[in-house]
Amino acid sequence: MRKVAYPSRNFKDLLLSSRETPVAVRRSVSNILAMVRRRGDGALLVLTQRLDGVRLQSSELSVKAATLRTARVAPDLVKAVRHTLREVDRFARASLPKNWSRVNSHGARVGERFDPLRRVGIYVPGGSVPLVSTVFMTVPLAQAAGVKEIVVCTPPPISEALLWALQYCGVSEVYQVGGAQAMAAMAYGTRTIHPVDKLFGPGNVYVTEAKRQLFGTVGVDMLAGPSELMVLADESTRTDWAAADLLAQAEHGSGRERIFCVSPSHGVLKAIEKNLLGQASRHAANRGLTQVLKHGTWLIRTKTRNQMVETANFLAPEHIQVMTRKPRELAARICTAGGIFTGNHSPTVVGDFVAGPSHTLPTGGAGRSFSGLRVTDFMRRTSLVEYSKTSLKLAGKSIRAFARVERLRAHAESLNIRHPF
Repeated sequence: MRKVAYPSRNFKDLLLSSRETPVAVRRSVSNILAMVRRRGDGALLVLTQRLDGVRLQSSELSVKAATLRTARVAPDLVKAVRHTLREVDRFARASLPKNWSRVNSHGARVGERFDPLRRVGIYVPGGSVPLVSTVFMTVPLAQAAGVKEIVVCTPPPISEALLWALQYCGVSEVYQVGGAQAMAAMAYGTRTIHPVDKLFGPGNVYVTEAKRQLFGTVGVDMLAGPSELMVLADESTRTDWAAADLLAQAEHGSGRERIFCVSPSHGVLKAIEKNLLGQASRHAANRGLTQVLKHGTWLIRTKTRNQMVETANFLAPEHIQVMTRKPRELAARICTAGGIFTGNHSPTVVGDFVAGPSHTLPTGGAGRSFSGLRVTDFMRRTSLVEYSKTSLKLAGKSIRAFARVERLRAHAESLNIRHPF
């Protein structure tokens, strides 16, 4: 574990390292994107065998409807899913934007219209850790927005639970493709997979870097993954709970997850460190978690409560748990986290599975400019303008003034041809 003080030079280095993608990852992703763009399905088959260890035929890239229909899970998961879907749908529909219009000072009508995206691509992490919950944290938002075509890519072999989750949500277009190659296929299109308008979903560092490089070719929701958690702690914190919560986010499996604990108390940080090491012994088989404890864990000592807030806003973690005295007071001043969990009884796991807001949140400092996934991300906004002869004439002097100062004669002529001096 790494121990740093705030403020310090080491903390500045931590800030930079939390935002940087390794050069080797950037190059690898660039090569994968170029390969898929050039070779299409052929590249997907080669990369799936090379990176996932699964040999597929072209006809197997698309998951058959019968395979989805026959998937089954335990009754307790069905019950949990019904509860989660209810909360996610309620949260999504409460945040749906409304079309509006009004008359401006010229007497013209202006407004906004919100339309669903036509075709979206959702990435669901799979493999050794199939994130079934991600299906319910993404697909229902697209459906609430009114998206007609929802494509899901997930790495093979696809677990029975993940297949069931997809058919339960009504997804019919599913492909056995993972990693950066899945993002490339959905962005560029191949013979089997038609291109989408926007990419969604969390993923490992390769998936996140693929989104970064594909932005502009296709829309992206945010840079989401690998997982992060910061805990703000003081003498009122249950240190064993805090350690358990940090380990929960460290166990996702990539080994690149990051966990931070921030406190002005040396004793509290020491107690959390002791609990982390003690509880980690129960997860010895999880090599990714062990890697996170060695290389992705920071214990940050501040001098004051105010500096705890400054630290949080600097690092912009995906999740932050405020487990201090007067937690709402501190939480109200944090403005860059993907999700804020307030109080000792609000572990991040409730957001992972059941609370209602999507668990797809920005990571790696992206929270300074991105928000967590919401229903409006599956929609696009169009501004509406309708002028009459009278209202255009009222706007004329202002239009001519702008056209003159910006030396745009054709702009002025566009007005003058309708309303000459």
